[in-house]
Amino acid sequence: MTIGQLARDAGVNVETIRFYQRKGLIARPSRPAAGYRRYDEEASRRIRFVREAQELGFSLAEIRQLLALRVDPTTSCAAVKDTAEAKIASIDEKIAALQTMRKALVEITNSCSGEGPTTACPILDAVERAANKKQRR
Repeated sequence: MTIGQLARDAGVNVETIRFYQRKGLIARPSRPAAGYRRYDEEASRRIRFVREAQELGFSLAEIRQLLALRVDPTTSCAAVKDTAEAKIASIDEKIAALQTMRKALVEITNSCSGEGPTTACPILDAVERAANKKQRR
C-alpha cells in the first residue's frame, strides 16, 4: 500500500508516518526506480501498536524498546512485564505529584475571597512567595 493508504488504514496522517519513520518506530521501505514506496500490513500493525502504547502513557523511546522486545525471540514476557511495571511506578509518582500540587492549589485558593484588587490577591502572593523561595535555593 502507498503511504496515503497506510495512513488511512492505520488511522493516522501521512506526517505521523514520516515522524515514526524518523524516530525508528517503523521502517521506510525503499523506493522503486519508477514508483512509490510500498508498505505492508506489518507497518499498519506497528503504527496501531505505537498509537495504543502512547495512549497507555509510554514514551516513544519506551515504545521503541517494546517493539524491540516484541521481535526478539530470546526475550521473555518477563522483560515486557518489567517495562510495564516501571511505567506503572512512573504513573504513580506523577499522580502523587499532581495530588500534592492540587492540595497546595486548593489551600491557596481557599485563602482568597475573590474580592479586591489583584495587588492584594492571596493566590498571586502565594505563587510569588514560592517562586522567591525557590530562587534563594
